[in-house]
Amino acid sequence: MLVGGGLIGAALLAHALPALAQPWTPLRRPLGVEDRTPLADSVALTFDDGPHPHATPAVLELLAEAGASATFFLVGEQVRRFPALAQEIAAAGHEVALHCDRHRNLLRVGPRATRVDLERALEAIADASGVAPRLYRPPYGVFNAAALIEARRRGWQPQLWTRWGRDWEARARPEQIVARLTEGVTEGDVLVLHDADWYAAPESWRRTLGALPGVLEAIAAAGLRCAAVR
Repeated sequence: MLVGGGLIGAALLAHALPALAQPWTPLRRPLGVEDRTPLADSVALTFDDGPHPHATPAVLELLAEAGASATFFLVGEQVRRFPALAQEIAAAGHEVALHCDRHRNLLRVGPRATRVDLERALEAIADASGVAPRLYRPPYGVFNAAALIEARRRGWQPQLWTRWGRDWEARARPEQIVARLTEGVTEGDVLVLHDADWYAAPESWRRTLGALPGVLEAIAAAGLRCAAVR
């Protein structure tokens, strides 16, 4: 019984260990998780949780006005609802990436269910956008072992971030979001925002839109360009 319990405990630890890469940055590199962009004189602006019928088109319009590129980590269940928006993101020249199919903390999802989720997400995103994603970021930035194994098997780059705006919070304000993302921003930083409120405070996307012009201006003022991750 003790041996069996020990084996189960070890298996659970191995399953959950990659989740520590989100709060503990030294673990990222050993696990093969990136949090930087290699593009010179650039930062990478990324958006999670979309598409959204109101927020995503507005984000695309602001990016076009600024001549900026971004990476969109899409959710399969939302892509199936709004496939034309996934296609619009790709057609505008932005990077299409994979977030999940159902937005769940992977610490609560077993290995088989994780693989099924990623397969469904890939199918939905690739079919709608015409693009096979190369980057993968899980919900909340929380990996489990099965997710990392599947990412390696499929040749996806696991991707986190260096700066976030916490724009999903009900108390977030546009000026706070701008400050969190851009104060001290440097070449190679990966910034994360959200172009949807499906899994966040209601109407949080409106505050993201309020912050985005200031974010783009601050990046330009720092002598950097806003690009996709790769």
